[in-house]
Amino acid sequence: MLNLLDYPLLVLVVSFPLLWLAAWVGAKLHERWDEQMGEDVRSDFEVVQAATLTLLGLIIGFSFSMATGRYDQRKNFEEAEANAIGTEYVRADLLPADQGAQVRKLLRQWVDLRIRFYNTRDMEDLRQIDGETAQVGTQLWGAASKPAMVQPTPVTALAVAGMNDVLNSEGYTQAAWWNRIPVAAWVLMFGIALFCNGLVGFGSRQLKPRLFMILPLVVAISFFLIADIDSPRGGVIRVHPQNLERLRAGLGE
Repeated sequence: MLNLLDYPLLVLVVSFPLLWLAAWVGAKLHERWDEQMGEDVRSDFEVVQAATLTLLGLIIGFSFSMATGRYDQRKNFEEAEANAIGTEYVRADLLPADQGAQVRKLLRQWVDLRIRFYNTRDMEDLRQIDGETAQVGTQLWGAASKPAMVQPTPVTALAVAGMNDVLNSEGYTQAAWWNRIPVAAWVLMFGIALFCNGLVGFGSRQLKPRLFMILPLVVAISFFLIADIDSPRGGVIRVHPQNLERLRAGLGE
């Protein structure tokens, strides 16, 4: 199913003509009802128009803040993943030699999968990555927990706790990538934007289509930027797994 919000450029292309059309319709309505508006009515209308545009600006600002907050959260969890994996790679020395070597090998595979998770845009590749990640995660837990069950000691428990952090960090990251601006919020924001552009057109004294392009274009670009930051995979602004890549370079082959 196509999700328009995963394609920020499409958000721009779709929203701009619709917002411009709303302004144009407002201007046409103004031509029809202009004679019925006295100075008192126009003065009251300008107050309503200013208040509505201010509300639109606040909503766009809050939405942008929500998107950047989620983007920062994804960046923080990428860093947390790298730290958890690096710590567990060192703690593998606390396990018996065979299990320790197996854990380190699996952790290298795990890091490769996590880097692919951050970089891929293909949904089919993502499903394959998710399947492989689940398999490697099961193997990692088994390699770390078996020595602890055979001979439970505080040292092996430390290695198991570190492995638990590795697996949990992947789940936290996935949850952060699913945590996006609700579609209902987008619908309401777009509806308010349409209404505001209609008011701008209605408040104009002359029908000038080129002049009506300014506010719709600015609002559409704002929608594009918000959608771009809020989309983990579809946007230009994405979280680059620099911490994981740096970690992987230090783990060897």
